[in-house]
Amino acid sequence: MSDLHTQYLQAMGIDCWKEKASPVLSEVSTMDWDNLEKTVSVCALCGLEKTRTQTVFGVGNHPTDLLVIGEAPGANEDKQGEPFVGRAGQLLNAMLHAIKLSRETVYIANILKCRPPNNRDPLPFEVACCTPYLKRQIELLKPKLIVAVGRIAAQFLLDTKETLGKIRGKMHAYQGIPLLITYHPAYLLRSPREKAKAYEDFMKIRQALD
Repeated sequence: MSDLHTQYLQAMGIDCWKEKASPVLSEVSTMDWDNLEKTVSVCALCGLEKTRTQTVFGVGNHPTDLLVIGEAPGANEDKQGEPFVGRAGQLLNAMLHAIKLSRETVYIANILKCRPPNNRDPLPFEVACCTPYLKRQIELLKPKLIVAVGRIAAQFLLDTKETLGKIRGKMHAYQGIPLLITYHPAYLLRSPREKAKAYEDFMKIRQALD
């Protein structure tokens, strides 16, 4: 855990988190896929279990060549138990289809496995709890390429505060795996003029996979 996350925990008066979480998270790095999914489904480390309907582990093919990572489940995802459903999910499906991919041939996950109340931004504490799960997913999925959709996912994976506009369009890396950044489908629904840029990003995704 980073010093920033530790400082946050201390400031919130929950130093006991380490004692509670460490026994669970220390085992995550050796879990197989089924045990990891079961562990996530009953996770109660950060408190979001009090407001979630269910966890959203992810969906798609595993192992996979392409891993798509978003921020956190929204209301529809919380109800259905899958990431990127509703209108944003339909747009993501169409974008994948444009480069001859689908939900079934890639893997889609989020940084957080539970929906934050009112779809607010994830707290550093919540991200700290979920990061070991995501890292283990990546280790097991062995993707050739990771695509971060949206500002928050991109900033987390790159550990940066740079705007999405400054970091998209370039090849980055996460844990040694090539990483590309693009817009969140929900943002594209609000700002359709940016769809042309997103299309360019997806052409780069296709080229990287080829």
